[in-house]
Amino acid sequence: MPVVILRTGSLVLYKSKPARVEEVSGDKLEISTPSGRVRVRPKDVVELHPGPVANLDVSIPSGDPRDAWDLVEGETFSLADLADLAFGSFTPGAALGVWNWLQDGTYFEGGVDGVKPKSPGAVQATLDAREAKDREAREWDDFIAALKRRDVTDARKLADVESLASGRTSKSRVLTALGRLETPQEAHALLLDLGVWTETRNPHPERAGVSTKDVALPFPTAPSEDRLDLTHLSALAIDDEGSADPDDALSIERTDEGWRLWVHVADPAVIVTPDSELDREARTRGATLYLPDRTITMLPQELTDAVALGLTETSNALSVALDLNDAFEVTNVDVHLTRLHVTRLTYAEAQERLHEPTLAALAEFGRAARSRREAAGALMLRLPEVRIRVRDGDVRITSLPPFESRLLVQEAMMAAGEGVARWAAEREIALPFAAQDRPLGSVEGDDLASQYAGRKLLARTRFAPSPAPHFGLGLSMYAQSTSPLRRYLDLVVHQQVRAFLAGERLLSGREISARTAEADMAAGAVRSAERASNRHWTLVFLRRHAAWRGEGVVVERKGASATVLLPDLALDATVTAPHDLGETVTLEVASVDLPNLTARWRVLT
Repeated sequence: MPVVILRTGSLVLYKSKPARVEEVSGDKLEISTPSGRVRVRPKDVVELHPGPVANLDVSIPSGDPRDAWDLVEGETFSLADLADLAFGSFTPGAALGVWNWLQDGTYFEGGVDGVKPKSPGAVQATLDAREAKDREAREWDDFIAALKRRDVTDARKLADVESLASGRTSKSRVLTALGRLETPQEAHALLLDLGVWTETRNPHPERAGVSTKDVALPFPTAPSEDRLDLTHLSALAIDDEGSADPDDALSIERTDEGWRLWVHVADPAVIVTPDSELDREARTRGATLYLPDRTITMLPQELTDAVALGLTETSNALSVALDLNDAFEVTNVDVHLTRLHVTRLTYAEAQERLHEPTLAALAEFGRAARSRREAAGALMLRLPEVRIRVRDGDVRITSLPPFESRLLVQEAMMAAGEGVARWAAEREIALPFAAQDRPLGSVEGDDLASQYAGRKLLARTRFAPSPAPHFGLGLSMYAQSTSPLRRYLDLVVHQQVRAFLAGERLLSGREISARTAEADMAAGAVRSAERASNRHWTLVFLRRHAAWRGEGVVVERKGASATVLLPDLALDATVTAPHDLGETVTLEVASVDLPNLTARWRVLT
């Protein structure tokens, strides 16, 4: 290659763009580019034409690259020769014209040292691709213009909007083209506005990263094993109406020393062993996902049905035996694999039968246990609860009465959790023990405003392989253990208890911690999805009942804004109102913003 002597005024290429040499100074050049002057090394540029050119505003003579391509018939030319052939002479403008043809890439390829015409097939392929690209651009512009008129001409082009609304991506070409923010809420709003999604589309589980697919894994038949026969006891599984996965039941019997409370719990750990495929899947999910319109179980539905209590004539259980004195104080705890007959009741049915001996004794235990926890500093919160169900597209919101039957079940479950924790601690068994620091204060009254404020006093529950107090519950130690069908960490407790009873290897504290970290994060996502989904369907209900009005109580004030708790919906509403804490307010829904999970309200009184 001949040595090129660069001079002031030479037309060169810098980073494939034209530039003019302004000054040659030793081993440096100063060049002008379209974006300004810059100092470079000679090896950083390639001479396009020796010049001189006065500036970069070089006039390019007219010429058709197709005509030049027809002339050369497959030969390779230098850039200077092709410029001379195509434009009649090798001028700076002609050199730049040929370089532009190379950059265009339709008819020629190569570089300054050699320009080669492309084959007819390659030329046609480039022209076809360019036409397809131009056609796609025209179709895209037409699509966006139609969207601005709320006309969907090709729903497939909204895929990135649906992905953003569902939390699968953070970008949307469509929203950018429309000049809208790239947020899940904005994407959701657009899809609703266009009629692509209806109000019944709930994106929140997917947005939270929670699987909405049923578990489809095979499972073995439970092995036969020795179990304590408790079929002579009355075992009551008390749940909400419509509950499909009963996993606990209660019995109570008189003893010489007082009472024995039995908390029977479904026994899936007989099938779901540590680190099995079923166990790993349950750990990934963290918990069963309860949505108003469906339930996605943590374990296969068939397995849940097989081991749930009361769905067959005889049920197998892992039962916690709590020996009580006449004051209903726990004096001893033991754990057994059992067999029993279970009778299912709703909370309403149990409430009506509280006068019967078994339920009366359970209620007496519940009151005593609750009093002891309250004396130990437990934070007793009594806030409105509702049940939201969607059946055949109809949204139904039902208040849950504060039945004593519900409270006695809650107390029995907490007593079992404390009992299992104590039983395991005495045997040095690592469990995912639940602990909570002392509340930041105490609830000052039973009114809704005090109860609402009390929620903010609770510290976050934490899990560790060794026991510690759970101050929020008023318990010296605690291990959630009564819901192994729907909470993974409860299942881990059962696996550890079973391993100890069978004399098998126990998971170490480190293994428990690793499982806890993974499952707790997954369960947190499930809870987040459930909260958002409940609010979503509540707002769907309000959209369908545009004139809905109801009474609420002011539970918080911030400046001119008041938070009003609506007991009939278990929903808090933010309004501008002068009312004091504890005052009753009548609100009427004014509008609903479903994508942002908010509503606007009118204050009537």
